[in-house]
Amino acid sequence: MPSEISRPRPLHELPPRQATGICGVFTDIDDTLTTDGCITGEALGALRQLSDAGIPVVAITGRPMGWSEPFAQTWPVAAIVAENGAVALFRGAGGLQIEYEQDAATRAGNAQRLKAVAERLLREIPGVQLARDSAGRVTDIAVDHSEFTNLPPERIRQVLALMRDEGMEASVSSIHVNGWFGSHTKLSGAHWIVRRLFGRELAAEAAQWAYVGDSTNDQLMFGHFPVSVGVANLLRFADELTVWPAYITRGERGAGFAEVAQLLLAARATQSNKGPAGPL
Repeated sequence: MPSEISRPRPLHELPPRQATGICGVFTDIDDTLTTDGCITGEALGALRQLSDAGIPVVAITGRPMGWSEPFAQTWPVAAIVAENGAVALFRGAGGLQIEYEQDAATRAGNAQRLKAVAERLLREIPGVQLARDSAGRVTDIAVDHSEFTNLPPERIRQVLALMRDEGMEASVSSIHVNGWFGSHTKLSGAHWIVRRLFGRELAAEAAQWAYVGDSTNDQLMFGHFPVSVGVANLLRFADELTVWPAYITRGERGAGFAEVAQLLLAARATQSNKGPAGPL
């Protein structure tokens, strides 16, 4: 795993045998799969190619349940884990399934607390605007800092401090500051969805999953997965990162994700031509 001070290597330096052993991909969405707010044909094609090759992709995002619902139904992904590990959306025999990490009573109790914190943020910090996708949120609140407005760094720090003062977990993505009550994270969501969909324990196979991200809120995942990859636009957060991914792409955003997909697919195709691999 990369240390806190190590800088990433170019993606093409990922050893072929390590690439061949990847059985699934976790990925962020905003500015990792998407470019200028939309998924490109290149990134969507990469998702399809991975799925067709038997390499499931699970998107893990700070975006809300409501925002994620149409994409969980139409994108070729195994699941979307939304609201930083709190909500899982996946297609089942009866259509789209939505499951929560917190029970209904906990969500109901937290809803009032979330509302109170949102009101305090709007009242006390100049320039704060809640994210436009807030209507679809169930377990958290989000402040827009770069999607439709520009919140200066000092205001972002104030938002984080206020959220944490209220006892919330908080993180900064490439577009939002997210705050929630509970212990869930992107990493706990990854463990949950592997257990739920595949009946396996991620702890036993972390080296066989890749993670792709773009921002400071991906550092927990970067530090956990040996095959962790930053798309090139991660470099704009260079001064804020304490945990780097192991590798970085040449391309930014969706083009960077497609680069990851092509490397994994090429490694698998090469191995298929050679026959079974030995122990990793």
